[in-house]
Amino acid sequence: MAEIKANRMGKDRLVEIKVFGQTYTVKSDADEGHIQKVAQFVNEKMEEVVKNTKSVSTLNVAILTALNLADDLVKEREKRVALLQEVEKKSKDLVDKISMNIHGKESAGPLVMK
Repeated sequence: MAEIKANRMGKDRLVEIKVFGQTYTVKSDADEGHIQKVAQFVNEKMEEVVKNTKSVSTLNVAILTALNLADDLVKEREKRVALLQEVEKKSKDLVDKISMNIHGKESAGPLVMK
């Protein structure tokens, strides 16, 4: 039995899914619709691998799919970190500009509400 973790509190349930022609029962606290979407996404990614590699080995398809998904995840995490850094920098710049306008000069410290 496979287990899918979700960031939701709830009661675990067993859900039957089909991935690459095989039926699996997964245990999760996520709703069934979410689990089915995940299974559909994995199926689509596996079909892309088959189309692009012509591999007939289920194990090779699964490993290549896992590598592709991991690559996508790492790239998205890197984008998220870069975006958060940009937001943090722009927020600091904005606070500095507001502080400068309030005090009429560059402030050494953060803007403090009283």
